Amino acid sequence: MPNPPTQEEPAIQSTINALNLRPHSEGGYYSETDRDPRRVPNPHPQLVTSATDTDTYTESRSASSSILYLLTPQRPLGAFHRNQSRTVHVWQRGRGRYVVIYADEVGSRNHSREYNTEKTKARVETFVVGPCVEGGERVQWVVEGGKYKASCLLPDEPEGEGSSGLLISEVVVPGFEFADHDFLRKEKMEELLTAEQVQELSWMLKGESSASK
Repeated sequence: MPNPPTQEEPAIQSTINALNLRPHSEGGYYSETDRDPRRVPNPHPQLVTSATDTDTYTESRSASSSILYLLTPQRPLGAFHRNQSRTVHVWQRGRGRYVVIYADEVGSRNHSREYNTEKTKARVETFVVGPCVEGGERVQWVVEGGKYKASCLLPDEPEGEGSSGLLISEVVVPGFEFADHDFLRKEKMEELLTAEQVQELSWMLKGESSASK
């Protein structure tokens, strides 16, 4: 029997094989490369539902964890999600766009001299990551816990079409646990953003078709 067709381009598949990457539930591919054996107290008490529910509560976390993460032409979207821990991202190759929704700011009061109001919609930040730092592309960026982020693949050249994949490293402090992670849902996005923003960004939700972009 002939071999099944390779989903990814040979050069990209070679990278996936060499780095032992596997599909990520957010989209793209990943491999955990380090998990600090030291443990620290769980800093996310809001996740506690019951002392016997081990899926949502543990008393400690790894001090840090690290992964490699790759977006490819066949898996070009990292869907909106958030972690409770801080994530430091470091660019390795390729280009991509990140969108960050500051969900943790909604409902907080601004105590400046000029304003004292409750925010009803979240701030949204978008930026490009890649090698052209002179053009404003980032090679290192931090997403604090509680914020939703999504990413998508861009061509290797700003005016080009092809991509060899966006490869980054992520360091999570304290270390990543699935109990600290959740995906953004459409109804929550509608609470956080304006109708115009929802229309623009809903294609980046998990399970939404990119054809609706």
